[in-house]
Amino acid sequence: MPGDRANRNFEVRAWDGAGRLGGLTVPRAGVTVETPALLPVVNPHKRTVSPARLESEFGAEILITNGYILYGSEEFRDRALAEGLHDLYDFSGAIMTDSGSFQLSEYGEIDVTNEEILRFQHEIGSDIGTPVDIPTPPDVPRERAESELATTQERLERAATLDLGEMLVDAPVQGSTYPDLRERAAREAYATGLDVFPVGAVVPLMNSYRYAETVEVTMAAKRGLGADAPVHLFGAGHPMTFALAVACGCDLFDSAAYALYARDDRYLTVRGTEQLADLDYFPCSCAVCTGHTPDELRACDDDERERLLAEHNLHVTYAEIRTIKQALRRGNLLELVEARARAHPDLLDGYRTLLDHAETLERTDPVSKDAFFYLSSDSADRPEVLRHHERLSRLRVEGDSVLLTTGKGNAEDFAETWRVVPPFGPFPRALSESYPLTAEVPERLDDRAYVRAAEGIARLVADNPDTEFALAPVDWPEAAVAALPDRLRVLGDGDHADGGTDGSGA
Repeated sequence: MPGDRANRNFEVRAWDGAGRLGGLTVPRAGVTVETPALLPVVNPHKRTVSPARLESEFGAEILITNGYILYGSEEFRDRALAEGLHDLYDFSGAIMTDSGSFQLSEYGEIDVTNEEILRFQHEIGSDIGTPVDIPTPPDVPRERAESELATTQERLERAATLDLGEMLVDAPVQGSTYPDLRERAAREAYATGLDVFPVGAVVPLMNSYRYAETVEVTMAAKRGLGADAPVHLFGAGHPMTFALAVACGCDLFDSAAYALYARDDRYLTVRGTEQLADLDYFPCSCAVCTGHTPDELRACDDDERERLLAEHNLHVTYAEIRTIKQALRRGNLLELVEARARAHPDLLDGYRTLLDHAETLERTDPVSKDAFFYLSSDSADRPEVLRHHERLSRLRVEGDSVLLTTGKGNAEDFAETWRVVPPFGPFPRALSESYPLTAEVPERLDDRAYVRAAEGIARLVADNPDTEFALAPVDWPEAAVAALPDRLRVLGDGDHADGGTDGSGA
């Protein structure tokens, strides 16, 4: 039955927005990989950091290597067939293999068929194999995207009929920069019953800092997949993008950046990439950075410098994965994304594009977490705010008149007093200690927070046409006052209401 294999092999253990902690069971390797997970790319011909060290020193549970390179390698093909990948690489975790699709996109053709490379991946002991999909680049004509997508789908359907034992099989989701094609591709890929769903051909977008479009195609793919589908963002190797990608619902990331950047003397951080030549100090506390100064690293011979930079790049990359997992566990993933988004304007565009999908994020977002921190105007568009506004219609108004107040007092002239906290808006005082209405907000709030509060008030007033509402005196910006409903009476300073005038809700 379509989807059965995915149901058996992936379990979501905790949600935060669309982000999730999960476990991908890889039966052939006999392991369950905790997700989000990084798959370091291992080039069989140049192992900058050995797979054994990736496992023992960096905690790698899974890696990816190129099955097509092994297929054509005089040095490694026979050894891979005779020994198997795990012995060849001295790695006990899960191993995913690529099929040559990257080479196909770069050079236009490869000398192996889809069925041949899948069977070869199985024969060398791959735990997760990949068919030969067609990675359609961004911005191509729609006709080309549709044609190549049809070819990819045919190959996925053929892969699903092969007897590949316990090897899981990727079902790449293509469709160029057409969200509707991505959604359709994901739905059709999911229906094959294959196991892992990489969102393909996004590297050109990320290399061009087109993060908003990356979010759009990823969210489109997610719409076509079941909640039990593990999602791999192919080629998303820079740690500055991980939190945003996880918030979109991605679970796996492969990275060759740690090695490729080291080869060019590039130093990874969660805020971007630095050239070693430009550093006077290392902004990191990993073993490489505490054991060397930039001058000392520059003085190393080429191989040693490349190895040390690759190790630093791995340390910072795995540290970000751990930071994201902790954020998922605590329920503050979006606050981490917002902090990371401030590293680059285009990344901020990506975050704001994600918030355009707040309704989707809200469906799996927990109703209770530790705390809500209002960090910027973007926080006003988080799914928690949307949820509160949508649930206002469920909240019962007891009396025929209600005073809405940003303070803590009562008003004798009204049957009931509700509190107002930007950006959420109104709520009964009994909910004051409930998440997210315990939000930590700055005293100097931006206009967007007040506007969202006014929109919440407007919703409450519209849902209760027979109730008289009044708002205690507030010093709100014009845009927020303009968003208040006409039927709401806004009290002046001389009106009798001791509800306070603190616009922050503190």
